[in-house]
Amino acid sequence: MSLNLNDKKAIVKEVNAQLASAQTVVLAEYRGIRVGDMTQLRAKAREAGVYLRVLKNTLARRAVDGTVFSSLASEMTGPLIYALSVDAVAAAKVIQDFARGNESLVIRGGSFAGKVLDKAGVTALANIPSREALLSQLLGVMQAPVSGFARGLAALAAKKEAEAA
Repeated sequence: MSLNLNDKKAIVKEVNAQLASAQTVVLAEYRGIRVGDMTQLRAKAREAGVYLRVLKNTLARRAVDGTVFSSLASEMTGPLIYALSVDAVAAAKVIQDFARGNESLVIRGGSFAGKVLDKAGVTALANIPSREALLSQLLGVMQAPVSGFARGLAALAAKKEAEAA
């Protein structure tokens, strides 16, 4: 079923709105992927807050025109699925995790903060811990001196108490 002009304009507008708030775009070729697998991928993307869509490449090129992702236009060939996320690593992580278990999904590239990434770049981005994990690591590092000091005081108090007894 072909789209009329108004439908195409609506799709371009919707994708452009998603791109306005996105930090990362990942392109993956989905040739040969089964419908059930695609449904699983969409569910995982929804859970992670990733906008995932199969688009006509001409509409995708129009949507990225004038955005920081416009340099991706030359990569938009073939049957592609587009993953966009506000979180810097979410789109890359969802696509990378799914591609590990399904050879039919092939990462073609992406863009992060206006820089075009190849497959290795997307993989490297996917291996970065999530924002929540990084924040918890930072909190652990910040709490280490305080907890060490508290243990030292407790040991000193126990020593003083033992000496007094």
